[in-house]
Amino acid sequence: MPALFPLSALIMAAYLAAFLVLTAQSARAAGRPVWLFDRGDGQRLPALLFRLAFAGGLLYPLLLAAGIEPVREFSAPPAALRVAGLAIAGLGALFAAYAQQYMGASWRIGSAEGQSGAIVDSGPFRLSRNPVFVGQVGLFAGFVVARPDIIQLALAAAVVAAVWLQVRVEEQVLERDLGEPYAAYRERVRRWL
Repeated sequence: MPALFPLSALIMAAYLAAFLVLTAQSARAAGRPVWLFDRGDGQRLPALLFRLAFAGGLLYPLLLAAGIEPVREFSAPPAALRVAGLAIAGLGALFAAYAQQYMGASWRIGSAEGQSGAIVDSGPFRLSRNPVFVGQVGLFAGFVVARPDIIQLALAAAVVAAVWLQVRVEEQVLERDLGEPYAAYRERVRRWL
């Protein structure tokens, strides 16, 4: 399936472009910087894992499209499964971007005390407290389905680890910053789905 790799790169590039544009819009709406990874404790490792995973998620399919195949697939899935994987990746990217956009001025990258936005508890946030992360994991899971190999699996594992670590930090900060309203939200809505 020759179009697999350019499509994978296109999905990732489109998601990253949407992420950056939406982040800039949120920073303008909030009237302050929204990049908080460098301001809070315990975020150095998740920040590194996110960067590595998203850079790899963009560069790896470009290498494959150029005919450079550093590792072989575990098995070659049928074309229908590859298409399903790309569909999962695309839906994950769309869901993550939609949830990010839905946060508006409350969007933050990372977490630091005193920097939390207002609780968003409607739209995708009534289904999950972390729909952006759910979409990002879906994005990388779809790529694993489309091309099951050790690099795709490592990139997906990096995102899952980054999400797991980051959510713990964010929950602690939100609990301190927002108190009882956040505790009530945690009781109503699951962490993931």
